[in-house]
Amino acid sequence: MNTANVSRQTLIDTLRRTTTRHPDKLAIKQHDQCWTYQDFYQRCTAVAGGLSRLGIEPGDRVAILSRNSSTFALARYAVAAMGGVLVPVNFMLNANEAAYILNHCEARLLLVGKDELGNAQQLSALCPAIEHKVWMGSEEGLATHEKMTPFADLLSGQALVATDSLDAALPAQIIYTSGTESAPKGAVLSHAAIIWQYASCLVDAEITVSDVHLHSMPLYHCAQLDAFLGPSIQVGGSNIITDDPSPENLLSLLAGEGITTFFAPPTIWIALLNSPKFEETDLSALRKGYYGAAIMPVEIMKKIQQSIPQIRLWNLYGQTEIAPVATILQPADQLRKPGSAGKPVLNVESRIIDDAGNDVEIGEIGEVVHRSPQLLSEYFKDPERTAQAFDGGWFHSGDLATIDDEGYITIVDRKKDMIKTGGENVSGREVEEAIYQLPGIAEAAVIGLPHPRWIEAVTAVIVTQGGESLTEELVIDHCATILAGFKVPKKILFVDELPRNPSGKILKRDLRDSHAHVFDS
Repeated sequence: MNTANVSRQTLIDTLRRTTTRHPDKLAIKQHDQCWTYQDFYQRCTAVAGGLSRLGIEPGDRVAILSRNSSTFALARYAVAAMGGVLVPVNFMLNANEAAYILNHCEARLLLVGKDELGNAQQLSALCPAIEHKVWMGSEEGLATHEKMTPFADLLSGQALVATDSLDAALPAQIIYTSGTESAPKGAVLSHAAIIWQYASCLVDAEITVSDVHLHSMPLYHCAQLDAFLGPSIQVGGSNIITDDPSPENLLSLLAGEGITTFFAPPTIWIALLNSPKFEETDLSALRKGYYGAAIMPVEIMKKIQQSIPQIRLWNLYGQTEIAPVATILQPADQLRKPGSAGKPVLNVESRIIDDAGNDVEIGEIGEVVHRSPQLLSEYFKDPERTAQAFDGGWFHSGDLATIDDEGYITIVDRKKDMIKTGGENVSGREVEEAIYQLPGIAEAAVIGLPHPRWIEAVTAVIVTQGGESLTEELVIDHCATILAGFKVPKKILFVDELPRNPSGKILKRDLRDSHAHVFDS
């Protein structure tokens, strides 16, 4: 007898236990498709059997290229059940970028979402190692010339309840980080790491069985997938999934589905507040609000709390490599510690260190490092970068931060985003907070641009609210009343919108590239 199976704790085990406790409770809903936990578990084990019949074996990488769907959630647990390793792929990547990931992880099978047929066709020529492609859309949407297996075929036949080779220490997924400075890195996360992170979220983010979650941020990103969907399923919450993050659709679902729990980056919260339909939407069921990817401007936070008085807010900070939540700022601290990332969650230890590996003094800037069972096992096929990341026995985040006398961590910037102007370091986030205090600001991003005198000049890129008229002089004068002189923007650029990734994070790299020559003349 394999006694290890008796005490096993893998992703499919968390779903099975929830199903035993809450078989008839709503698990997943998208549009008119509703699955109880019993329905969901049965489908997951059926698809696991289907993957095995295609020849997919434990340890094989199964990639998924899809927008949000109930089938995405199903595939996540089905792959886990048969011992496969899920590789979510950002559907916004171009063909070459996606092909790099598929080839690097050596995926044997690609799950294709209903809107990604064209992408899949391009990838066929670029990824010859992929043996199978499975179409997750309807039969009517399947192109006859494209050799794909209908997802329905996986659901027929004998279910695979579990494989004896499953172990919590084995990889459950590989999520590729952004390749801003080099080729993307594949962060390998074990079942155990992900489930340890679930525990941290359940405790510190107060995710409970009574929650009704709206999942609108991309499930290919570990924030929505592992900080909210996974913990919710582990405790038996109900999950509404949408592939339409427009303010109008979100407000409709928030009201119509009685959503109690909602996660979005500040950009989405701002869009909701600015929607013409916001004031007429009944949000009385909404009790918990979560944000991440960027600091919530204080003025926006106040507006949320004034407009939705019963809501409590959490700020989640972390990164892919820690599955992904490292610290949380609790509701009681939102206005007491504005801009802070909070304290380490249940299963994380964090320090702020200098270049020599020593703890910095209170208020001094250093790098955030972590020690935790939530951390990645390795970067896939990259021992050198794995060794660099764990130098000194702690994981190096690449984020710069300070710590106060109460142990609260404030992220200053990514190392690459810190503005070095005239020999001084400036945090873009601090300047953004000052700008958001000015009426008429919809969004703001502060970056450093090449400058002949200052090396980098503090520059603000601003989107104004509809009908508002702001001038460069007005913004600069406002900042000068709040900030030290070297922190005041040298230039204000007004734009119609800010570039962002599908998870809502503003792409400062793109802003630096597109405005690189502003100070040339």
